[in-house]
Amino acid sequence: MNPSEWRAYLVTQESRSAGRETAEIVETALDGGVDAVQIREKGRSARERYDLGRRLRELTADADVPLIVNDRVDLAAAVDADGVHLGQSDLPAAVARERLGEESIVGVSASTVPEARAAADAGADYLGVGAVYATDTKDVPAETNGVGPERVATIADAVDLPVVGIGGIDAGNAGAVAEAGAAGVAVVSAITAADDPRAAAAEIREVVGDER
Repeated sequence: MNPSEWRAYLVTQESRSAGRETAEIVETALDGGVDAVQIREKGRSARERYDLGRRLRELTADADVPLIVNDRVDLAAAVDADGVHLGQSDLPAAVARERLGEESIVGVSASTVPEARAAADAGADYLGVGAVYATDTKDVPAETNGVGPERVATIADAVDLPVVGIGGIDAGNAGAVAEAGAAGVAVVSAITAADDPRAAAAEIREVVGDER
């Protein structure tokens, strides 16, 4: 479950899943070889995410793939997830680790070198860097919506942590992100909205692996 070994990281969002349920997408993507799954599900209630999280915990455990919860440390604990991914306005990484335990995985979003260094100093296990390419799957400030692979390279050189590129990434541009120094890429629509999520996951993983 070392983030340095993650190549394809699925971030869930049922509203971007072409009318299909998230559990169906995750099960299929796991068959395609995704290395980590993050429950995001913006716009859904805490209870809905809890119920979904319990189901995804079963699927990911069976596949021996880590389950990460976006933002919510309490929800991560409630569904026995492997860790949490925190934004710059969420709880500090050190607090999340205190709440979840030393064995938990704590990821932090970073768009600048100072943010990346602060996350590393706070004990983060990996960084989510982006938005690499312009995206509308979440609200991203204009100045960080499309920082490019160059920013990935700058941050990867600045800290001794695995970097996962996120934002507007698909099989066509994932290679450039990996070549810039990312251990892997996190994607939403490139898998969730694909006609064949299994094939999409496998292709992204292969592209990233070829560039590592």
